[in-house]
Amino acid sequence: MTLKAEDLIVGNRIYKVSELTKLIRLELESSFPFVWVEGEISNFRQPSSGHFYFTLKDDEAGEDAQLKAVLFKSDAFRIQTENKRNSLLPKFELKNGIKVICGGRITVYEPRGEYQLVVEKLELRGKGALQLAFEQLKEKLKAEGLFDEKYKKKLPLLPKKIGIVTSPTGAAIRDILRILERRFNRLHLVIYPAQVQGEGAAQQIASGLDYFSQRDDIDVVIVGRGGGSMEDLWAFNEEIVARAIFNCMKTKPVISAVGHEIDFTIADFVADIRASTPSAAAEMVVAKEEEFRSKIDQLVTRLIQAEKYLLEVKRNRVNLLAEEYIYRRWQLRLMTLAQRVDELKARSVRAMLEEKRRIGESRSRVESQAEKLKHLLELKMKDHEASWERLASSLSNLSPLNILKKGYTICWKEGGLMPVMKATEVEAGDDLIVSFYRGQINCQVKDIDPRIKIESRFIKESK
Repeated sequence: MTLKAEDLIVGNRIYKVSELTKLIRLELESSFPFVWVEGEISNFRQPSSGHFYFTLKDDEAGEDAQLKAVLFKSDAFRIQTENKRNSLLPKFELKNGIKVICGGRITVYEPRGEYQLVVEKLELRGKGALQLAFEQLKEKLKAEGLFDEKYKKKLPLLPKKIGIVTSPTGAAIRDILRILERRFNRLHLVIYPAQVQGEGAAQQIASGLDYFSQRDDIDVVIVGRGGGSMEDLWAFNEEIVARAIFNCMKTKPVISAVGHEIDFTIADFVADIRASTPSAAAEMVVAKEEEFRSKIDQLVTRLIQAEKYLLEVKRNRVNLLAEEYIYRRWQLRLMTLAQRVDELKARSVRAMLEEKRRIGESRSRVESQAEKLKHLLELKMKDHEASWERLASSLSNLSPLNILKKGYTICWKEGGLMPVMKATEVEAGDDLIVSFYRGQINCQVKDIDPRIKIESRFIKESK
């Protein structure tokens, strides 16, 4: 039996549920072959079939009006293919809360007797699709940690080789080259030509970043282009570019130089440093040659000042040691040794004069005596020099300063003139001076324990 819509007006006929549902579907499809419906997405779900099911609701009028809708997988693919640039699906994700305008036909899902909208076209309402896609990707990458400061690296002071990913014919590369040549013209630049807008641009930019990430000789990478609309800059908002930048940052710093001062892209948030323009990127990647020379001069000046300060510190240290009490005591000993050296030198001089007198008395033996005298003088000088070296070495070995540093002390009696060698050399009530490596103590003997003397003798005899 074939049913027609006009059969609905027939008087007292009784219909089966399936028959009535089919008549209603035919009536709705003929009355609403294509309509535009505006609403907010709710109850969104996407099963494994790939179709999109959701409800369009409209509560602006104070009533909770709802309309079930379905976007079949084939229609979604068609929308994506027809309008890649402004398409909904490649730019942002459908989810609850998004306000949209849907175009399609009204029909009835007969198994449940529910009327629904079969969506054939879908546009974003209010905020633009690109802007929403930008915010969604930004939120996603931020949650993954791609914007974290812990991954950011500082630029090298003076890079030797710079990699640039941009269009080889755009204004951006001309600005970068002009700035770098003016500031420091001995740099090595490697340019990876890439399309910076339109279909395929994001893939080419990502390929350039991957290429530089694998080169060990590249010190820093600049990626960017000149200004333009949001659509023109969109390649730098693609996820593939963001992840390529993050991957490149693992081996070398990356500067994002996209558009003008007011333009912000996803690449700016991921990169180590964001430059407001390509020219600004060139200026920050290397300082002027004059600035390097000035910095070197400043470092040399600081080095000289540091050396002077270090010498002054050591001079003060020597003066402080010279003023120490124990040092002055041993300084007197050094003076005594120096006097002894002078006496030895005087004796050698007298001996030399005596030899000359003898030579004058015996002119016939001048030549032989002269040779003998020369040899004798050399031996005596060597003996004196050896004696001096032994005395100096002994003095150094006897220096109490090295011993006092280890925690030992020296006790003096008679006002600090005589050192105390044994406990029996002092008596109770004697005044003593105890010298440390730094400072001294004036004290009085309270008691003497003879057991220490006996134990020391016992230890010595045992050994």
